[in-house]
Amino acid sequence: MNDPVKFTLSDPVHLVALGFGSGLLKPAPGTWGTLAAVPFYLVAVAWLPATLPAYLAFILLSFVVGVYVCGKTASDVGAHDHGSIVWDEFVGLFITLIAVPPTWLNVVVGFVLFRIFDILKPWPIKLLDRHVHGGFGIMIDDVLAGVFAGLILFFAQPYLTF
Repeated sequence: MNDPVKFTLSDPVHLVALGFGSGLLKPAPGTWGTLAAVPFYLVAVAWLPATLPAYLAFILLSFVVGVYVCGKTASDVGAHDHGSIVWDEFVGLFITLIAVPPTWLNVVVGFVLFRIFDILKPWPIKLLDRHVHGGFGIMIDDVLAGVFAGLILFFAQPYLTF
């Protein structure tokens, strides 16, 4: 199947929206995009002050950037929430990992939980995915998937040990 959508990786807006190219990988570009978010998360938690306000500011900035770049890229290519647009997965993973220590086990379990919620889209995630459009619409379902995955990850902490 040929994909008629043409992205421009030389355009910084498209580059970010496509997760620095990870969204172009097949199959399952959302999974590749989420995987590409992991090093960004690790750099953020290493460089940011170890405070909740600093991490929340990082997420808010990532979300605002995402609303713009995802919306603009979707508009440029004429395809709302094209599967290759994966910056929303980055932000969803960042949200998933907000309330847990940055351990490899939490990253792996958080990754899996986020992908489950993002793929299955239980209510109300599916409702938002279908009825909210534009850059905000592209982002908001992954934000909520991240919240749900993050809550499960947080409450699973006593059981996640080696």
